[in-house]
Amino acid sequence: MIVLFTDFGLEGPYLGQVKAVLLQEAPHVPVIDLFANAPACNPRAAAYLLHAYAREFPSGTVFLCVVDPGVGSRERRPVVVRAGGHCFVGPHNGLFNRVARDAGDAQWREILWRPPRLSATFHGRDLFAPVAARLARGDLPDGMLGAPFAPGPDDWPEDLAEVIYIDRFGNAMTGIGAGRLGGDVRLVVKNRQIAYAHHYAEVPRGEAFWYRNANGLVEIAVNCGNAARVLGLGIGDPVSY
Repeated sequence: MIVLFTDFGLEGPYLGQVKAVLLQEAPHVPVIDLFANAPACNPRAAAYLLHAYAREFPSGTVFLCVVDPGVGSRERRPVVVRAGGHCFVGPHNGLFNRVARDAGDAQWREILWRPPRLSATFHGRDLFAPVAARLARGDLPDGMLGAPFAPGPDDWPEDLAEVIYIDRFGNAMTGIGAGRLGGDVRLVVKNRQIAYAHHYAEVPRGEAFWYRNANGLVEIAVNCGNAARVLGLGIGDPVSY
């Protein structure tokens, strides 16, 4: 399968154009919409989100990932990263740092191939989608990729102690792995202490709490309420404990 992880949003033509290319290039490969609202222009936060969700997919999955504020610039290279049994296609801007580190044996290769039409600002459609489709079909010619290269030092923390995503309910995911925290830990966000609960019904309606979400991240919620609105949370807000 091909899994889409982008900050394109559902409004406008962008996601539809990418999926049209995938349908033409790999008509029998299922396409999964994972995130269309990854943290916009924020590869660092998106990297921790991708790491948490990618491991739920079976070996052989191709991830087409576009959180790419540097699109078209010479400073960032288009890459294919093989890590943990998966293939990740997208920009070399930090987006794949966490999945590569967790895999331990990641292989990084630059995409050398260029399509006849390559816009300066839509590599998701023109470059990454055709490469992802060929990877999913299993017929990507080796000459389309460069030799394996070392991606450079990665000094990002194991956990990112900040808000990395806010869903439609107003729940705020953090980049903190919940397995590292005990139930007696209180989070501090916006000068407010927040206690742990196993699930929503353990706290009164309207009360804020943190819990381990279904993908292993520390998440902040309000029972039957919008945590982002109640607590004034946004992407990048620090969280301590």
